[in-house]
Amino acid sequence: MPEDMNIETAYTLSEAGGEEEETGRRRREIGEIVEVVILAVVAVATAWSGYQAARWDGRQAFLYGESSRIRIDASEAATLGGQQRVQDVTTFNTWIITSAQGQDRIADLYVERFSPAYKVAFDAWLATKPFTNPDAPPGPSFMPEYHNPQTEQADELNDQATETFDEGTEARETADRYVRQTVLFATVLFMVAVSQRFTYRAVRLTATALAAGLMVFALAGVVTLPRI
Repeated sequence: MPEDMNIETAYTLSEAGGEEEETGRRRREIGEIVEVVILAVVAVATAWSGYQAARWDGRQAFLYGESSRIRIDASEAATLGGQQRVQDVTTFNTWIITSAQGQDRIADLYVERFSPAYKVAFDAWLATKPFTNPDAPPGPSFMPEYHNPQTEQADELNDQATETFDEGTEARETADRYVRQTVLFATVLFMVAVSQRFTYRAVRLTATALAAGLMVFALAGVVTLPRI
């Protein structure tokens, strides 16, 4: 009887030990599967972040170049506008002289050489009776009707260039944010690799859990970033 009991006890202990070993093996397998999933997700996310960072770097370079081109166009328009204004004012001064000398025919020729925008202001200025009205503006360029199309175009182009440059700066910042997410993903890979060096299950599970949490945080950051 005692011998039978010993055999039964040994069998029970053996069976219990086998179940514990099987449970431990399954836990290790589940842990390894989780680690593999983390590594796969992080690998894809790292590649995606690097790709987006490169795309945004390219967009930043394009926008900066476009901003420089627009600045050049604005400078050319401003130069043309300044030259046109000088020509109109010079022509107007000559018109004043010829009109004072009674050379009406020559004066009319100078009027015909005004730019269209200056001619509108000139007609409005004449309507103020400038030769008898002491409150009249000193010249057509001081009239509200006077507009210099080239100068106005230059102002618009400068505003556009500033806006484009700001977009380029935002693209640069977006690329930097993607790079930061890539660093986080690299940290996750490091933590998973370190966790695999531990045989103590509690430490390994803790490191894996931290890596998974950091991965979720990094993925959330990537999802919220703009994409091109």
